[in-house]
Amino acid sequence: MSKAGTWGQNAAVMAALMVLSGCLGTPAADSAATRADVPPVALEPQMQDGTTSPLISGLLDRRSVLSGPFDRVASAVLAANSRAAEADLRAAMLRSQARAKNWLPTLGPSVSLTSLGAVVTSMLVEQVIFDNGRKKAERDYAKADVEVAAVALAQDSNARVKQALHLYLTAEAARARAGVNAASMAQMDRFEYVMSERVRGGVSNMADLQVVQARAAQMRADMAADQDAARSAMAELAAMADGSLDGISGLGSFAPMSSSETPLTVMKAGAESARAVAEARAARAGYLPGLSVGGTVGSNGSDIGAQVAAPNGIGLGLGAALQAIEAEQQSAAAKVGQAQEDATRARVALEGQLATLNRQQTESQAIATQANANFEAFAAQLREGQRTVPEVVGVFETKVRAERDAVMIKYQVAGVQVDLAAALGVLVDGDKI
Repeated sequence: MSKAGTWGQNAAVMAALMVLSGCLGTPAADSAATRADVPPVALEPQMQDGTTSPLISGLLDRRSVLSGPFDRVASAVLAANSRAAEADLRAAMLRSQARAKNWLPTLGPSVSLTSLGAVVTSMLVEQVIFDNGRKKAERDYAKADVEVAAVALAQDSNARVKQALHLYLTAEAARARAGVNAASMAQMDRFEYVMSERVRGGVSNMADLQVVQARAAQMRADMAADQDAARSAMAELAAMADGSLDGISGLGSFAPMSSSETPLTVMKAGAESARAVAEARAARAGYLPGLSVGGTVGSNGSDIGAQVAAPNGIGLGLGAALQAIEAEQQSAAAKVGQAQEDATRARVALEGQLATLNRQQTESQAIATQANANFEAFAAQLREGQRTVPEVVGVFETKVRAERDAVMIKYQVAGVQVDLAAALGVLVDGDKI
């Protein structure tokens, strides 16, 4: 073959490869699409095919039940969220965009070497006429995939706020316990001083002084441990937040939570079920014969014709394959029911735990009040000489423990409320996801 012929073949091959690379995209374009400065993806109920997603609309309509310090903590940690689940949503939206026009004719380059050694380039063209609903099922699958990713993003945002609030509550509870001990140390130091003077005067023995000193040391150690726990929790929370959390303290409040709100786990199970059903419909259509028109168009003419074929082929196992697809659809529907049952059980358990803690909070307050009354009575008897210092110190220690338990329960109540709000997906405003 002449050099001119070789050059012509190479030129034709290069042209075909350029067309192919234009269809598939270039590495530069791919790297640009995956840059770190890609703008955040916002939830939009409008799908790529022009329809509206009721599921995403429901997510956007949700309002946070947080207020006060809780809302400030949530805003700080959401501002610093790396939003790993957002990448999945972006990919799902791009897949949906690609599938939205799958009913259009498909085009593709074709490069072949003839028996005479010549390179022939042409374009492959195919238009589906009837496919038993396969391409529609593919579009439905892509839409459901976007909804699954949207719910996953909502779950990720709520889980992040839940984790941050638990850290905040841990810090606040530790501060409250340390505050009880700090307020009691002056009285304990007074008991220790009185006992040391009584030992010096020969009224009491060294063993009694050592008992009082040990209890005072334990109170100081408990206070130091609580302060360390508070600092550790706040340091971890600061690592999650965007900006300083200085000045945030105290408990926030929760707006009423409706038990009729659909939990995020149930919403995700429903979206996954719709996706699985669409996938099963596409697979079933692939086993049935469809009609398409296609062929090649090139410089050497065109070859267009109708084709009847089943993409997945028809074999002896067709019946079993179709039954398996039906079973997959039934399994997807069953998973939604199971998710609803699990969510209901979890909600009932949290509500029961909340009721128990509310009852214990009332009881702990009564116990703390009684412990304080007992200490006041023993202190009066000590002044009258009817009680010893170690006896009164023991009662005082019981009073301090009761007060620590009483302040702790209210933070446990708030923690359960956070868990309940996270399960319902109402820790974050829908338009902030």
